[in-house]
Amino acid sequence: MKAYVYGANGAEIAEIAKPSPKGTQVLVKVHACGLNRADLGMTKGHAHGSAGGVGTVLGMEWAGEVAELGPDAKGVKVGDKIMGSGGAAFAEYTLADHGRLFRAPSNMNFEEAATLPVALATMHNAVVTSGALQAGQSVLIQGASSGVGLMAMQIAKFKGAKLVIGSSTDAMRRGRLKEFGADLAIDSSDPGWVDQVLKATNGEGVDLIVDQVSGKVANQNLAATKVKGRIVNVGRLGGTHADFNFDLHAARRINYIGVTFRTRTIEEIREIFDEVRKDIWPAVESRKLQLPIDTVYPFAEIGSAFEHMEANKHLGKIVVTL
Repeated sequence: MKAYVYGANGAEIAEIAKPSPKGTQVLVKVHACGLNRADLGMTKGHAHGSAGGVGTVLGMEWAGEVAELGPDAKGVKVGDKIMGSGGAAFAEYTLADHGRLFRAPSNMNFEEAATLPVALATMHNAVVTSGALQAGQSVLIQGASSGVGLMAMQIAKFKGAKLVIGSSTDAMRRGRLKEFGADLAIDSSDPGWVDQVLKATNGEGVDLIVDQVSGKVANQNLAATKVKGRIVNVGRLGGTHADFNFDLHAARRINYIGVTFRTRTIEEIREIFDEVRKDIWPAVESRKLQLPIDTVYPFAEIGSAFEHMEANKHLGKIVVTL
């Protein structure tokens, strides 16, 4: 089968053996894949958790149909239209754990379904479970114009946040954040953004920051969070290391929470997918929670899809079809 593999000469389409499902695995015939920022790093040979390096089939998000079941797989049958996440997604067939997938709603095509699994699982966990957002509270999403950021704002609004603030350093994308739930859009490269947040929250700061940037905005985040507020760190687009004001962290008594899928067990991931199904799935089926598709590429042009992602001018998801 064809797959997008990181090899000695970089990432390229190659012929590899079709996998077979074992245990609780499901073999998926892939129809569409969503690109994610971590994929871009892996096309350059960077590791993502324990995955990466020569021989790695790239990709982590897909939509397709069940082709075969492992002996212990439950909850789906051959032919079911599904979407999910996991490694080796950029291929004609991929394997998925039966607890790491969703049934694709009948009112979505494969391209639309492929945009959702990573964003739904990541940001429901960050905003609702780890972030403990309650109706009537305020939230700031750092890096809000990314696919997962757009979903985070929508989930926050759906869960009853009274004030949703989104950040983007790109003027065009910042101008569109209100379409996806933002009441206020800020530029995190503007030194005055903290004052804008404080003004919007009567000087108190937000209840919750979901931070995909970290690095250079770490201390500003502390200043923009209310006393006894919460910061959920889900990324490092602004760098992995930076100065950190421990005194301000202590003075504001902020609960600083780190989350990632890279160190989660499959049992933990299954629980996250279960929470999405239980809490917000009707909003997915009604299309209240959805992501825009920026561009669709055929699989043969997946290299161009990554060039488009690296140019960083898109809003919404880049999708590849098979």
